[in-house]
Amino acid sequence: MDKSLSSRIFIGLFAGLLLGSAIQYLLGGNEWVNGWVVGTASGVGGMFVSLIKLMVIPLVYISIVCGVCELKDVASFGRLGSKTFFLYIGNTVLAITAALTVGLLLQPGLGAHLPLAAQAVDIGDTTTPDIGKMIMNIVPSNPIQAFASGDMLQIIFMAILTGLAIQALDHRGGPAVNTFKIANEVMMKLVGLVMKLAPYGVFALMLQLGATMEAGTLLSVASYVVLVVAMLVVWIFLVYPLLVWAMAGVKPSEFRRKTREQVLFSLSTASSNATIPVTMRTVVEKFGVSKSIAGFGVPLGATMNMSGVSIYITLATLFVANATGATIHTGDLLAIGFTVLILSIGAGGVPGGGVVMIGVMLMQLGLPMEALAIIMAVDRINDMFCTSSNVVGDTAVCVVVAKSENGIETVAEQEQAAA
Repeated sequence: MDKSLSSRIFIGLFAGLLLGSAIQYLLGGNEWVNGWVVGTASGVGGMFVSLIKLMVIPLVYISIVCGVCELKDVASFGRLGSKTFFLYIGNTVLAITAALTVGLLLQPGLGAHLPLAAQAVDIGDTTTPDIGKMIMNIVPSNPIQAFASGDMLQIIFMAILTGLAIQALDHRGGPAVNTFKIANEVMMKLVGLVMKLAPYGVFALMLQLGATMEAGTLLSVASYVVLVVAMLVVWIFLVYPLLVWAMAGVKPSEFRRKTREQVLFSLSTASSNATIPVTMRTVVEKFGVSKSIAGFGVPLGATMNMSGVSIYITLATLFVANATGATIHTGDLLAIGFTVLILSIGAGGVPGGGVVMIGVMLMQLGLPMEALAIIMAVDRINDMFCTSSNVVGDTAVCVVVAKSENGIETVAEQEQAAA
């Protein structure tokens, strides 16, 4: 079933892209085609993404509560949380270091001579996200507002507190535990139902992309796009499989095969949050990661494990600097790297989150904001692969943590637990 679904998503992805490209280049002047076909595809694709996002907040909250309730003791929670947190941070730092190294060696945008001059920008009113303020804002003053706004860090905090409170009730918390377990099963069933629509949603999303992409814009920054995509592909299909092989004993070929559906889905949605249900199913059903580890690690990863975004922001910044003739000194690299780390965490798991943070980065460095229009023109392509790198990284970290915690279940154990 998984193989069939992956194949249908794959077919939908390329069929939509080819049909959309044909509409743009062969029927671009036809108002009926642009108005009805592309417009309908845009509506259908938007509805599909909304349907996925509809499940995200309740799935995150319920799965984390269940995950905390299933932990043996609070000490294991602290150990699990610290392992997951530091692996996510380490992954992002490694990605930033690699992106800076590659960017300095290959110099994307050098010689492009864009009609923009590097100029001083008044950044008095512009600040990068304050990490202290970000930590303080984790505690919500209004839980309803946190759910309504979709603030993932606050939702995760409330879910952890709820799980710990239920666990502290010992046997008296049994009814509450059962309630959340049933709710979690309902959410997973809902995920399965929605996933049956994935090939059609992916087809609509890619048709819209193919029909609106401007070839001239792509050609002007081809080397930059190729570099970003190539590095993200290497991260997805080489770096992560090798790290999981070294740290968890999962063969690279097996890791790539089991994350195939996740990659294809994330390429079409370009949203880490929208891919949470697929990531959850991948780590639990395909890798056998226990629900307690997956329920904690996957939502946290969708919020703070942004290795793909960090690569994207770093290379985009270097591209603009080179293309406009600006100079980034060696002494600035550490500050740039730290800023990218904060920005990538604050980017959010939604389409276009990275390009917003690139704009903040350009202002911080005094680079012309007009260059952001070029970044935005090809953002969809880079964002697709950026998202895939993020979500596959979530899977990799969860598998490594599960291996270290002996939290990988066999197929027989999963079937026994389900029975």
